[in-house]
Amino acid sequence: MIAREWKATCPKEHEEGFIAYLYETGIRDTSGTKGFLGAQILTRDLGDNAEITLLTYWENLECIKAFAGEDISVARLYPEDEKYKLNPDRHVNLYEVRENM
Repeated sequence: MIAREWKATCPKEHEEGFIAYLYETGIRDTSGTKGFLGAQILTRDLGDNAEITLLTYWENLECIKAFAGEDISVARLYPEDEKYKLNPDRHVNLYEVRENM
């Protein structure tokens, strides 16, 4: 199993709106892709900003390519991200899941 981690920050006042938008875009698109195994959204308070981490889980790297394109290290961003004053990571981290209890 592969975990794909993406992070972004946004002003606290946009946190809930962005998370709802994330469900409409990234979560919807990943969950419709063959080989998608699940996702988690993590948040962290950074004072005036919120950090949002999206972890998605995949059967293998080929399944991620079906969602992300050929360069699976590049983040897939969406047109209205700017509406939430998002400061997104442009790249993602990929991890082999060694233990899953």
